[in-house]
Amino acid sequence: MYALEELFKLTSIAQAKASILNHWHVTRAKERVSLAKALDRELAEHLMAPEDVPGFTRSTVDGYAVKASDTYGATEALPAYLRITGQIMMGQKPMGELQQGQAMAIPTGGMLPDGADAVVMVEYTEEFGSHEVAVNRPVSPGENLIRRGEDVQAGTLVFAANHRLRPQDLGLLSSLGILEVEVFKPYRVGIISTGNEVVPPGELPSPGQVRDINSYTLFGLVKKSGAEPVLYGIVRDNLTELAEKIDRAVRENDLVLLSGGSSVGTRDFTVEALSRLGEPGLLLHGIPVKPGKPTVVAAADGKLIFGLPGHPVSAMVVYGLLVHPLLYYGSYDSSIVPVVHARLARNLASATGRQDHIRVKLLQKEGELWAEPVLGKSGLISTLVRADGELIIPADREGLVTGETVEVRLL
Repeated sequence: MYALEELFKLTSIAQAKASILNHWHVTRAKERVSLAKALDRELAEHLMAPEDVPGFTRSTVDGYAVKASDTYGATEALPAYLRITGQIMMGQKPMGELQQGQAMAIPTGGMLPDGADAVVMVEYTEEFGSHEVAVNRPVSPGENLIRRGEDVQAGTLVFAANHRLRPQDLGLLSSLGILEVEVFKPYRVGIISTGNEVVPPGELPSPGQVRDINSYTLFGLVKKSGAEPVLYGIVRDNLTELAEKIDRAVRENDLVLLSGGSSVGTRDFTVEALSRLGEPGLLLHGIPVKPGKPTVVAAADGKLIFGLPGHPVSAMVVYGLLVHPLLYYGSYDSSIVPVVHARLARNLASATGRQDHIRVKLLQKEGELWAEPVLGKSGLISTLVRADGELIIPADREGLVTGETVEVRLL
């Protein structure tokens, strides 16, 4: 076993992230899927536009297609009179070309006829009979219309590889006639809970035992990160059994999560089991984060193994800090993490040199967003259930004060 003085030589957050990225060498498989199955998947190819969107110049209002020059100077007192030469139907090409002094009735989304360069809103017109319209407000060229290719031009890059597809992205691809895309297969993430005190949720715990919370919490987190979770159940405090289960999970997955067994204790075998994986082995044991200090990270065969603390809150904090960004974004770039800004509802103390993660509930007060700390010990899962997000007290701060504007990472 590792000597106590070798444990908890805390690795800074920056050093931990750099080491993790340096040992993350998983080659991802690819597959082609339909748009219906592509939501939140990462593109494995650059997508170029095969055609213009829209494919024709169209009106954005109900009104009349005109030559803008025919409306110059038009007012309610002295309108411009134009001859109506037709009505444009939705989904149909206009018949004929618009000439000087003419107008065509057009609905929103209708195709602009050749010769027209603007649309007058129906609110600023008045029909005289069925063949003449008075325009009482001028329009400029391009007004109230979307030109062909204004949304997307043929031959341009629509999405780069590694882009994660959102609902609006699927809509854009469908408008281009792209019905299948090549995406990366989700990472497979093995999940192992450890400890003699942990029993399956379906069992009644004996005195001193607890139901397995972390397996299912981590399962949900992994799914939310766009990866495929694989449950390996509970491993008792047996070094041989744990080492065998970790070895199997590493072989069958891209990344492995263990919970429990990472603190200093005579019956905590995680560090010893990870040391048997081979090179490079243990990368770090201990980070300056509260909660989450006794975190272990190891690497083998280009794959990463995270030993998360057993307390649910600690496990979730470390997952959000080190695992989710890796699976979902492929990096630790803080600028891509969604946050909201709120005012802090009470003073919070912290220790210099340690990064504190505080759960908060978001409240609206007099038109402002406030962050109310949800305080509680790291073993209390209910604090996470009541929280909407978390704020971070940086390692170089001794705390935060009431009314201070803070960043809240949404849970």
